Amino acid sequence: MSEFLLGYLPVLILFGIALALSIAFLAVPAIIAPKDPDTEKLSTYECGFNAFDDSRMKFDVRFYLVAILFIIFDLEVAFLFPYAVSIDQVGVYGWVVVMLFLLELTYGLMYAWKKGALDWE
Repeated sequence: MSEFLLGYLPVLILFGIALALSIAFLAVPAIIAPKDPDTEKLSTYECGFNAFDDSRMKFDVRFYLVAILFIIFDLEVAFLFPYAVSIDQVGVYGWVVVMLFLLELTYGLMYAWKKGALDWE
């Protein structure tokens, strides 16, 4: 029985190291980080409007449009990875399916370009 439990010793050591590192990663910044944020940290960041304002204020939708387009074309790469790994096994049918997929995404990119979704005025 002790030989069986001895097989789990590396798992317990790894769990202990992970637990110690997790606690350290939470404790060290809490101890050494400055407690009062400056005005630069609370300023507008990437979104184009103040974070601490009225929630019903008007804002530009282009930020969200660019984010959605990024996610769409980022997922394209994620779907191409399995194809790239198994390219020798999928054959002509797999190649045709991937080319149709890329054609559809190219059509979507051309549509977004034509509508001006990629223009930043």
